[in-house]
Amino acid sequence: MNEHEYPDAEIDGDFDVIEAGEPAAPRAPAPLAADDTGTGKPRLCLMGEFSAGKSTLSNLLLGEAALPVNVTATQLPPIWISHGDEAPYRVDLDGEEYELDLERLTDVSVEDTSHIRIFRDAPFLEHCDLIDMPGISDPNMDADVWQRVLPMADMIVWCTHATQAWRQSEAAVWNTIAPGLQARSLLLLTRMDKILSERDRARVVKRVGRETKGLFHGLFPISLTRAMAAGDDAGKWAESGAADFEEALLAQLGAIAEGRADAAAEAAAAATPDRVVMPARIRPRPLAARRTARTSGHDAA
Repeated sequence: MNEHEYPDAEIDGDFDVIEAGEPAAPRAPAPLAADDTGTGKPRLCLMGEFSAGKSTLSNLLLGEAALPVNVTATQLPPIWISHGDEAPYRVDLDGEEYELDLERLTDVSVEDTSHIRIFRDAPFLEHCDLIDMPGISDPNMDADVWQRVLPMADMIVWCTHATQAWRQSEAAVWNTIAPGLQARSLLLLTRMDKILSERDRARVVKRVGRETKGLFHGLFPISLTRAMAAGDDAGKWAESGAADFEEALLAQLGAIAEGRADAAAEAAAAATPDRVVMPARIRPRPLAARRTARTSGHDAA
């Protein structure tokens, strides 16, 4: 990278910048996606262009590969991953469900499929459902393939390759995302290990932070391969950038889950009135009062 590419960038020795900046003006939060699965869990979408690190990120979060080793998600519809051990299935454009053999995923018709549901016993999935989207830059795949699933998302982690970060094609797609959903989402600068100079890493982080200010909740530089190799080494995990990202991700998912629970409680309270008040003109008189009235009438006679 040419060191004069961003002459107005502030350069210092610390390139671990994780905040992309506050929005220019306060924005009302968008409503959460409808909880039609009944789990109450947030739905986290992984998005980005081809080869931006989405599959590696999915493997990192789950602790295992979600798909068989001989299958890649490149030419597949969105993969919706939930906690459990249920059999996988395919959901068509009308919402109908069909049995699915994971070893024959290449037979799935992208044009006729809304998404694929699979289940894994991964601790991370106790916090959310994970939706791995196809790359938005694939010229052989219509944008409808991922756009029709996007309304189900509560949060997005957008992966952008650090060596060519935040291309115009990415910005154009992100500008179509609802502002409230943007404000709950995180931008991940992947493959930071491919930029060898600390000075250049600083330039990239600051430039992307400036260009995406107000468009994400936070910006996180990370080396996913180093995070995968860190194992139980807390120092290497932190050095990879994964520790800061993990903390922010879990905090956001927790806030979304709390918001969903609060909304459900408010809806339940609104559906259950505290008391029933009958209109005055049809309110029945107590039996004792009627008896008193009748007795008074007989006495007067």
